[in-house]
Amino acid sequence: MMRFTVQYPIVAAGYDRALLEPENVIAVARTVEEAGLDALAFTEHPVPSQKWMAAGGHDSLDPVTALAFCAAATTSIKLMPYLMVLPYRSPFLAAKQVATLDVLSGGRVVFGVGTGYLRSEFAALGVDHAERTRLFDEALETILGIWGTDGYSKTGMHFFAKAQTAHPRPRQQPHPPVWLGGNSARVRQRVADLGAGWAPLIIPAERAATVSTPAIENIAELRTAIADLNRRVEEAGRDPGSIDVQVEWAQINKMAGDRTRQLDLIAELADAGVTWLVVDPPGDDVEHTRDAIREYGAEVAAKS
Repeated sequence: MMRFTVQYPIVAAGYDRALLEPENVIAVARTVEEAGLDALAFTEHPVPSQKWMAAGGHDSLDPVTALAFCAAATTSIKLMPYLMVLPYRSPFLAAKQVATLDVLSGGRVVFGVGTGYLRSEFAALGVDHAERTRLFDEALETILGIWGTDGYSKTGMHFFAKAQTAHPRPRQQPHPPVWLGGNSARVRQRVADLGAGWAPLIIPAERAATVSTPAIENIAELRTAIADLNRRVEEAGRDPGSIDVQVEWAQINKMAGDRTRQLDLIAELADAGVTWLVVDPPGDDVEHTRDAIREYGAEVAAKS
């Protein structure tokens, strides 16, 4: 069975600014839940450059704050930062933010994480872009460490922790499922070693270069990559069936379109090993957004 993550629709130019009104954020979140869809996601770009924005970038809310707001208005949907850029912040502060969200939501967090790619954003935040991979690995290890260990000690690239403790721990034990974004073999190995999910993009080479990840251009290439992931998971002594694969693909992630074609593509993705699909409702009008979510739930999600 395919499950569906709805990305909050402020990621396209010209969205209805009413989607930022508190009552409408709550209304959309509740509509996602009522329509039988499975998760709500907010992306992260705290200070992108104006050049990136003018070239097709998008606005964003702080994902943890927005998800906490939606958690208070819902009861069952999963809550996903998509993706939290770990090198942007102290791993201990990230651990506290996500643990708090998991506690207050009753254990509904899916912890989507990535390395980030925008050089200008790294610079604005005072983080060395060249260190992002090392910072990511260190942050993930540190977050899982502080969630599971009292008196946790670690010397990092830019911190020194000696016998630190952070309570309350996440509601989900041993911790919320960690889903790693990116198309590279290195990301798949990270998933095999410690993740619960992989979040690749199906994108052509020119866009892949922009977001600093290898291209996966079609379902055949995705199938090959998932087979590689499964091999790595098995070699790590884990069950490939325990790993989720969430795909974002522009060809299918819009809620409008030919329903038969959408269902056929979803079936192909499922056959390749995909378990979750990111979808984007229209953002041109709040009521249109909610109607599209309802229709998609009934006409696509319920039949997938």
